[in-house]
Amino acid sequence: MKTKITELFGIEHPIMQGGMHYVGLAELAAAVSNAGGLGTITALTQKTPINLANEIAKCKDLTDKPFAVNLTFLPTVNAPDYPGYVKAIIEGGVKVVETAGRNPESVLPYLKDAGIKVVHKCTSVRHALKAQSIGCDAVSVDGFECGGHPGEDDIPNMILLPRAQEELEIPFLASGGMADARSLVAALALGADGINMGTRFMATKEAPIHNNVKQAILDASELDTRLVMRPLKNTERVMNNSAVQRLLEKEKQLGDNIKFEDIIGEVAGVYPKIMTEGNMDIGAWSCGMVVGLIHDIPSCQDLITRIMNEANNLITKRLNGFM
Repeated sequence: MKTKITELFGIEHPIMQGGMHYVGLAELAAAVSNAGGLGTITALTQKTPINLANEIAKCKDLTDKPFAVNLTFLPTVNAPDYPGYVKAIIEGGVKVVETAGRNPESVLPYLKDAGIKVVHKCTSVRHALKAQSIGCDAVSVDGFECGGHPGEDDIPNMILLPRAQEELEIPFLASGGMADARSLVAALALGADGINMGTRFMATKEAPIHNNVKQAILDASELDTRLVMRPLKNTERVMNNSAVQRLLEKEKQLGDNIKFEDIIGEVAGVYPKIMTEGNMDIGAWSCGMVVGLIHDIPSCQDLITRIMNEANNLITKRLNGFM
């Protein structure tokens, strides 16, 4: 399948793996890329730029296909060494960078001068238009269904994607609720040029996370995520568990007086304990409503091959049969 996204990134299939904390490591990124998609290393999972450089080198040992690095710009007082991470990305020969969080305008000149394609993660049409205006090559349009941060507008992809198609000139990926061939074909019909999958790739053989996490995804339904940190205007969609229930109870009790310090125990520093150790109730972890569509743990190759084969059947048989 050829789309603007496959041509822009030099990949076979219009499927990108999203950046995910303590999930987007070299082994997963390489597996996705080797299967014809675009794998992604999550930069800030690596504690230092040197660690990121080593992870990029490891990925290049595992695949000769293009892969991306996700670089999220956090609203924090003690900012990570962003210049160091950008340098590691450029010197590592990375071809695609997925930016997220704050406006990436300050780093764009360095990335573009190095010939790197930049796709920015957006939760609204206005943010996507801003990304386009500052020179991003593509955007990943994140609907309200997504795991992680869906923004504050609460617009689902059935509306958000066609609105993006109406306004944007650059190509875009559909993100949030993407799991299978139906997702891909629907996203293409709504104007996207490919899909960005996060939660679905967590439930694969190559995902470098504890089996407890993968089993939790299999056991969950579309009713098992919750929105936290809404009062702080930092909404995050997470898998429901006892820590999330504690967090929500604090939000209810404290109301508008809540501060980040009140919930820090449930959200800060919990990812290693969850993703690596499998302690499922220690804190909140990002997860999309798409868990309701995930029923197995295939290899990345099997997953992507299945999506593309079934997408071909949907387009050429089911949809064509209506004409």
